[in-house]
Amino acid sequence: MDIQSLFAAQSYTSSKPALQPVPETTQGAKEAFVNVAEDFAQTVQAGEETAKAAMVGQADPHALVQALAQSELAVETAVTVRNKVVEAYQEILRMPV
Repeated sequence: MDIQSLFAAQSYTSSKPALQPVPETTQGAKEAFVNVAEDFAQTVQAGEETAKAAMVGQADPHALVQALAQSELAVETAVTVRNKVVEAYQEILRMPV
């Protein structure tokens, strides 16, 4: 019995550092979120520029449809992510303290 409890204590102490947060991980998540937000803004801006060019006859109708489809997909993705975040927040609020 003593050997098993000693082994359990050693495995707990060896796994404890793995459970602590690593500052580099949070920095990577922040950078990833910034990159996604910038990509979203660029996609919407490119769609707007193509739409403006199509209004004055400088863009191909196929390019306009493609840009609008990309913009629509980006907006739908952003709305879905927002809905999931709101849903998670509401679920946290429902948790008993």
